[in-house]
Amino acid sequence: MGEEISCSHFKHHDFQRFARLLKQETEVLESWSREGRLSRQRSVGGLELEMWIIDRNGTPLPLNERLIAQAASPDIVAELSRFNVEFNVDPQPIGGRGLEKLEQELTETWARCRAAAEVLDASVIAIGTLPTVEEAQLSLDNISAGERYRALNEQAMRLRHGKPFRLTIDGREQLRTEHDNVLLEAAATSLQIHLQVAADEATAYYNASQIASAPLVAVAANSPFLFGKVLWEETRIPVFEQAVDVGGSELRRVSFGTGFANESLMECFRENLIEFPPMLPLAHEDITPKLDHVRLHNGTIWRWNRPLLGFDPDGTPHLRIEQRVPSSGPTVIDMAANIAFYFGLVETLAQRGLVAHRGAEAAPPIDGPTAKANFYEAARRGLEAKLTWEGRPDVPVQQLLREQWIPDAYAGLERLAVDGDLAARLLGIVEARVNAGQQGATWQRRFAEAHGRDMRLLTQEYLTRQVSGQPVHTWDV
Repeated sequence: MGEEISCSHFKHHDFQRFARLLKQETEVLESWSREGRLSRQRSVGGLELEMWIIDRNGTPLPLNERLIAQAASPDIVAELSRFNVEFNVDPQPIGGRGLEKLEQELTETWARCRAAAEVLDASVIAIGTLPTVEEAQLSLDNISAGERYRALNEQAMRLRHGKPFRLTIDGREQLRTEHDNVLLEAAATSLQIHLQVAADEATAYYNASQIASAPLVAVAANSPFLFGKVLWEETRIPVFEQAVDVGGSELRRVSFGTGFANESLMECFRENLIEFPPMLPLAHEDITPKLDHVRLHNGTIWRWNRPLLGFDPDGTPHLRIEQRVPSSGPTVIDMAANIAFYFGLVETLAQRGLVAHRGAEAAPPIDGPTAKANFYEAARRGLEAKLTWEGRPDVPVQQLLREQWIPDAYAGLERLAVDGDLAARLLGIVEARVNAGQQGATWQRRFAEAHGRDMRLLTQEYLTRQVSGQPVHTWDV
């Protein structure tokens, strides 16, 4: 989805040809999996970060083309709306000082983007949902240049037969609205963590990532407000799920998926083929060496844990897991801590899953439906959530984080050979956040409770603290 396409209008034969080639390429991918042709390289991490552009009042500023031109960096690219950009950070082996390299590169790209924004009398801000954004700003006037964005909107509306998108969120307050385009999606910005996994271990790591989604969203939630309402701690989740809800399947195109994979991640790609009609039928004359039709179609299905097909530098196809749960922000060090927590926790959970699969110990601590229920409970209530774990219902998430998941993350980073001082620095921030009971969403709510629901003031004060670089658990109100 990140690459430009050549047109936004399609005919019936385009969809027919794309569907035929998608089926053929899915079968090729499945044969690669059966024949052991997928890479066994593992423990490589990367990230993408979505940001907002704002003016001095903290309100959205639709000038991403000018900002990208000013920054002149291939790592800073457009997103769906003209007031969003995305940073891309090169993948690194996780072991040793790899996490530090990811943090440093993100810091450098952010600084470059901030400097470019200052030239334009603007700022960039990393936050899950921007408190100041108004629904009227999410119009096609503010869609980014490029055929792929207009095509996405046109095809989403086609699949909905022109009916508006309905946004219904029941949180601390209620939000009910209808919207006539996909720009609602632009209201939800994220940190997307990539983890390359060995093909023969991919199922265990995918299922581990599903389990880890609840603790991750609890510690990383940063989007409690939308359109002046206080909703979920991670309001991004219901917003994005409903922003491109095009129907046509019992499954939403944005969802937690159907739970766990059973035998292979090929199940997800087969599900893509069967359950989801093509949205962007940009078909080649024949199948392509890098399975472009499979990859483009997969890019229009946004599982919170999304399997990706990529290629090693030598051309060997590989599998990655894209973890899409964490919010953008609050600071670089907070996001680096979230990444470390995710990699470490998933490593421990996956290795336990592999042992369990070999019959050496009991079943996983929770099943797929419980992982899904935990995820939505944690997205709604953040650090106040109560989750199910190892058959015990209603366990406070802060207790599970302290007693189970943070120790598991330490063990996982040790197994990944991450330098001990680096692991301690990053996971220490997650520990402090849990002990303080304050991540980004909590701070935003506390600030609004102390100073009134002035969304501009909230955004400006948030940005001041973000620029300071101090982790969110230390922020005062």
